[in-house]
Amino acid sequence: MKIGFIGSGNMASAMIGGILKNRLVNAGDIMASDKSEASCKKAADTFGILTTTDNKKTAAFADVLILAVKPNFVQEAIVDFRDSMRPETVVATLAPGKTLEWLGSVFGRKVRLVRTMPNTPALVGEGMTALCPNENVTPEDLEKVQMIFNSFSRTEIMPETMMDIVTSVSGSSPAFVFMFIEALADGAVADGMPRAQAYKFAAQAVYGSAKMVLETGKHPGELKDMVCSPGGTTIEAVRVLEEKGMRSAVIEAVKACTAKSRSL
Repeated sequence: MKIGFIGSGNMASAMIGGILKNRLVNAGDIMASDKSEASCKKAADTFGILTTTDNKKTAAFADVLILAVKPNFVQEAIVDFRDSMRPETVVATLAPGKTLEWLGSVFGRKVRLVRTMPNTPALVGEGMTALCPNENVTPEDLEKVQMIFNSFSRTEIMPETMMDIVTSVSGSSPAFVFMFIEALADGAVADGMPRAQAYKFAAQAVYGSAKMVLETGKHPGELKDMVCSPGGTTIEAVRVLEEKGMRSAVIEAVKACTAKSRSL
């Protein structure tokens, strides 16, 4: 299987790293194109993959073509490479807000399209990706795409009506979590802990807590209650978080993110 990337930025690099780490394909089976020669050189030096500044070459090369450019550059990129693709090539897009119908209209013909939304924890093999295929994608096509994304993340097949929500709850939310880790560490530093240790304690607490949700199957509220002893330190901290509106702030942030995705 030949895998092509249009764009070689952070998300593409995270994906390429995961694919190679899990030996899904060899480096010579991956080609990435980027307008920047410096970006191409960086990708080639880092991963040993094929690179080019010509999107058409990557499109012609790929069995699965991953469109990893910013939403505002998607149309320009598709127009550039669409006539160079083979009919059986499957295109996976990462751009939030760009619907399958809109993407199909830009291609101007029937194309095997899978709309996806991965996130940056793919960089450490702990990503989460939603996949949404159009009607032209065969079960075999979808299996190939899912195999690629499974190499660096968990995957779920989602209806397109959920994709903008996936953007906020998964695609963008690592930024919210990083802010929480930073704030948690700042609190520890304010109380006298060295910063390096504060980040380590805060990050490991978040990592372990997330793992408990995934592996125990327990409701997050139940897991929270397990930590909150009557009259103890934790419930006092929870009281302050509730007083300051932590839940409401997070809910409103997710809703704003979803609304922005829908408007793109």
